[in-house]
Order: sequence, then structure tokens, then C-alpha cells
Amino acid sequence: MSKDTENLKDKVAGKAKEVEGKGTGDKAREVEGKAQKAAGKVGDKAKEAAGKVKDKINEVKDNLKK
Repeated sequence: MSKDTENLKDKVAGKAKEVEGKGTGDKAREVEGKAQKAAGKVGDKAKEAAGKVKDKINEVKDNLKK
């Protein structure tokens, strides 16, 4: 499973757990959902940051070739 898919799965499953927890009054389930949703968002940001680093490395490599 790709990282994009895993992150999306975490965000969706987390939101479902959060809503379930709110609906049933189960604070632990609600917090578990919020944490899982946050993990998916962090994964997205980490992938974005890695892409920016890779782009910058390639830019430096290209400048060194000149």
C-alpha cells in the first residue's frame, strides 16, 4: 500500500472513530480517532517535506554541473 493510501486511510478511519466516540460519549475512542487522523496528516506533511528536500538537492546538483 502506498504512503498516500495509508495516510488517507488513517485520516478517514480516524475521523470515523472520532465521530463514533462523540456519538457514544466514549472519550477514549474520540481521542484515538483524533490521534489517528493527526497521524495521517503528519504523514502527508512528511511526504511533502521529503519532496521539497529532494527538489532542492536536485537543484544544487544541477547548479554544480554548470
